[in-house]
Amino acid sequence: MRQIAPKLREIKAGVITETVAQLCQRANFELGEDVLAALKSAQQTEESPLGKEILHQIIENAQIAERKTLPLCQDCGTAVIFLEIGQEAHIIDGDLYTAVTEGVRQGYTQGYLRKSMVSQPFSVRKNTKDNTPPVIHTEIVPGDRIKVTCLCKGAGSENMSKLAILRPGEGREGIIDLVVRTVDEAGANPCPPLIIGLGIGGTTEEVMLLAKKAVLRLVGKPNPDPEVAELEQELLSRLNGLGIGPLGLGGSTTALAVHAEVRPTHITSLPVAINFQCHSARRKEARL
Repeated sequence: MRQIAPKLREIKAGVITETVAQLCQRANFELGEDVLAALKSAQQTEESPLGKEILHQIIENAQIAERKTLPLCQDCGTAVIFLEIGQEAHIIDGDLYTAVTEGVRQGYTQGYLRKSMVSQPFSVRKNTKDNTPPVIHTEIVPGDRIKVTCLCKGAGSENMSKLAILRPGEGREGIIDLVVRTVDEAGANPCPPLIIGLGIGGTTEEVMLLAKKAVLRLVGKPNPDPEVAELEQELLSRLNGLGIGPLGLGGSTTALAVHAEVRPTHITSLPVAINFQCHSARRKEARL
């Protein structure tokens, strides 16, 4: 008996372009409610008077940015676009990656956002003048929808990222030592308070992506695995004990959250990746 293939749901490339353009602007103008809530909570518990004042100013800055449609930060970031594509969705009237790139171009141009991307990075470093190309990650998932997530990633935090291949025997304590040492050495450079994305396992390229995806999680939402959630909580406590504080000027709020994602790995390997996200955690998503 001949099977009839399911009807694909069509999504126009132009809709993807429009969505990406809007997300790039909203991410730069509107700080997420979860981040704001974490900042307000930190303001209540911060032990340093100067740290409290800095947190107050960060919160006020976010409110002004949204009210006046202004960028949260002068660095409007690299546009990192995550696409979860339903296997029964079909893009028509254009190429997917071209549509996403055009969305970034329109969003950064129409929103008067700073364009920071340069070509020929080790020589002339010529600005592309429209913040393209974006970094695009795709994943095929069940269903007929497309989830688009825009992460506008500033370089001040991104530059502090780290990849390490630990010996398997170093285990949990080795991971804790690495994260604490890396954040301590970074100091004020990544603009704390931070959200730390932590990838553990997989391979070198997968673990870096795990760490990047980890910063997309709602701030403070623990990993569903109790063992991983316990590691996140211990790391958060250790980081806030460093005394770096808001903007590196001292205090008990160095990080708002640690989010870890874990994958199986080879018997002889323990890849660990750390991705820094500053307090200006610019991310928005939409479903098509």
